Amino acid sequence: MASEATKRLIVVSNRLPYVLDRQAADKWVLKPGSGGLVTALLPVLRKRGGIWIGWSGATEAIPDLDNMFGKASDEAGYVLKPVSLTKEEVDRYYHGYSNESVWPLFHDLLSECVFDPEYWDAYVKVNRRFAEVLAADCDDDDFVWIHDYQLMDVAHHMRDMCRSTTLAYFLHIPFPSPDIFMKLPERNAVLTSLLAYDLVGFQTRRDRRNFIQCVRMLVQNTSVRPEGHLHVIRSDDHETFVGNFPIGIDADSFAASAIEPEVEERVAMIRSRYADRQIVLGLDRLDYTKGIPERLRAFANLLERFPEVRGRIHLFQVVVPSREEIPKYEELRVEIERLVGNINGRYAEVGWVPVHYFYRSLPSVELLAIYRASSIALITPLKDGMNLVAKEFCACSPDEDSVLILSQFAGAAAQLGRAALVVNPYDVEQTADAIYNAFRMTQSERRYRMRKLRRNIRTQNVFWWVDSFMRAAFKELRDFPMLEEYIPEHYEHR
Repeated sequence: MASEATKRLIVVSNRLPYVLDRQAADKWVLKPGSGGLVTALLPVLRKRGGIWIGWSGATEAIPDLDNMFGKASDEAGYVLKPVSLTKEEVDRYYHGYSNESVWPLFHDLLSECVFDPEYWDAYVKVNRRFAEVLAADCDDDDFVWIHDYQLMDVAHHMRDMCRSTTLAYFLHIPFPSPDIFMKLPERNAVLTSLLAYDLVGFQTRRDRRNFIQCVRMLVQNTSVRPEGHLHVIRSDDHETFVGNFPIGIDADSFAASAIEPEVEERVAMIRSRYADRQIVLGLDRLDYTKGIPERLRAFANLLERFPEVRGRIHLFQVVVPSREEIPKYEELRVEIERLVGNINGRYAEVGWVPVHYFYRSLPSVELLAIYRASSIALITPLKDGMNLVAKEFCACSPDEDSVLILSQFAGAAAQLGRAALVVNPYDVEQTADAIYNAFRMTQSERRYRMRKLRRNIRTQNVFWWVDSFMRAAFKELRDFPMLEEYIPEHYEHR
């Protein structure tokens, strides 16, 4: 039997870390994905040997798909196992239950929820398929780490198959308070599913507290006790450890990329074009949880109440297209563009346009350059599990001459709130005041605040997150401060 320190790691997520790209009607290529999760787990998967299970991204038969993933597995150094889904399953399990039921409810936006029994049926069916693929590829000695709200039900099916594999789960989005969670028709089934895991991780203490309160209110025959920095929920004859583990980014990598020559050249061009003006950056995926209309109204309030900033400040609002198949997202895009047009129509002057609007993904160099050239980041979601854009902005500020304005409802506020300017995004005047205060802030105060922010995100980075989660999962390692063997050589723990 393998020791806890040498167990093989199996990662399960909705999507694989490789993206299928159609280049012609019958020609597909497989490209590596990016992101903090892939970056953090890669050295662990390679060291332990591992498997990553997820949906391939296709809803149709693709010739030679197994061969493509086989070659990608050889290059990655771990095995990629695709799960097949039909278009109807994607519509009901992913677009339906995951993104029209769970996503808005867990972000406290009940008015956006759609509860359809067919959605739940599809969710259970797809989660069971993930469990079947997992059961076929794992041994009882493996350590399985399942990710996010699309796959809450996997452990339940694994236990039905009488599998005793160690199953850990991490929720990347918030977990709602009991009064919100009670609205979910399948609330008891979801809690029962989550309690089938051996470890359940959340982003913040608030999320952990909400989950434990829901269990106490809704699940019979359970007990909760603290154990170190974790809580243990005993339900029947099973124990589930529960903790909060705030996810980070690869801060050193972002910092290094932000000073590469190509980026420096682009930054100089932006600063030259907008000399003597401050850029306020809003960068979001298209989603009603991000508070983009509220942010635009706050910026309009700033221009109305503080006319001295006109001609001296710009809002760069970047919106990355997302979930365009869902009608509410298209309605949101139309509203955003209407507000941008209204602000520019009312306040623009010859030689100065207040809002620059981008509805597209930005290439890496352009994104890094805008991070660096911006004087203020306006990160104001109505609710967010963490919000890594706030951390990326700080990592890409080597001059330490910028200000982070952060929503109190972002998970990142628990870590960064003391050095950021924290606002209630529903309060447009408070947000406008924060922009004005950031605009007028002295260079010394900016540097003091940004230095603290950068120190935090470098210390509690994505490798620290993986380490803290695995330490909680493996009993024999909980008393050790770091798992240095899983951290890349370029990372120096501070």
